[in-house]
Amino acid sequence: MSNDGITRTSTLGSVANAARVLKSFTAHDREWGVSDLARHLDIAKSTAHRLLATLTDEGLLEQDLESGRYRLGLAIFDLAAAVQSFDLHEAALTPMTDLRNRTGETVQMAVLDGREVVYVERLDSPNTLRMFLEVGRRNWAHCTGCGKALLAFLAPDQLDRVLKGWKLPAKTEHTITRLDDLRQDLTETRRRGYAVNRYESEVGVISVAAPVRNGSGRPVAALSVAGPAERLEPFELQLAQATVEAAAAVSRRLGYRSVTGAA
Repeated sequence: MSNDGITRTSTLGSVANAARVLKSFTAHDREWGVSDLARHLDIAKSTAHRLLATLTDEGLLEQDLESGRYRLGLAIFDLAAAVQSFDLHEAALTPMTDLRNRTGETVQMAVLDGREVVYVERLDSPNTLRMFLEVGRRNWAHCTGCGKALLAFLAPDQLDRVLKGWKLPAKTEHTITRLDDLRQDLTETRRRGYAVNRYESEVGVISVAAPVRNGSGRPVAALSVAGPAERLEPFELQLAQATVEAAAAVSRRLGYRSVTGAA
């Protein structure tokens, strides 16, 4: 066999082992230590350690510094979102259009990227005074309606990882900058089923947002209605209800089913 063939075989073997490592993380096996994983995959402990370290460097895994055990990293969720992006856009178009027509306000869809949200769809308000927002724009998750809707419905352990050590930056004087206050806000968001952003990202602007779930029930995006406070604030509850219903419609198109029918 040629040297090239040996290199390719070795490289492919490493890729296959890395894939086996990632597939070892399931809903029942959320964390692995080096020795346990080596036994599980029947590979050398040194090989397991090298694979885990490499995947951690790439953000696909993260290590608990206290226990030394490994778990899936946030980059995995970015990849999952990318896989679903086409279906998400297709599923969201009609409900977003209906929501914009129903409310007459700017409608956005965003996904979570670490501690930020990325706006992936937007339908502008027909009003003369409207929000001018760009697809691809990023903002901090803690001060946006979409961001808080997504954070609120993360699994508790995943939320803890996102919030751990986060120094919340202030965009306005109304931005939540204490983690305890943010947790309280997220608890209220989960209770009522939608998030509210009042001047937290931009003075004079409010938004309401609701999570979009995939077939397994995981939040993969959020829909929001945003606009000038003087126009939206008197109708906050009506806008929130319409947004929740639109998010539920997108979720159903992605295969999500719930007993209550809520998003």
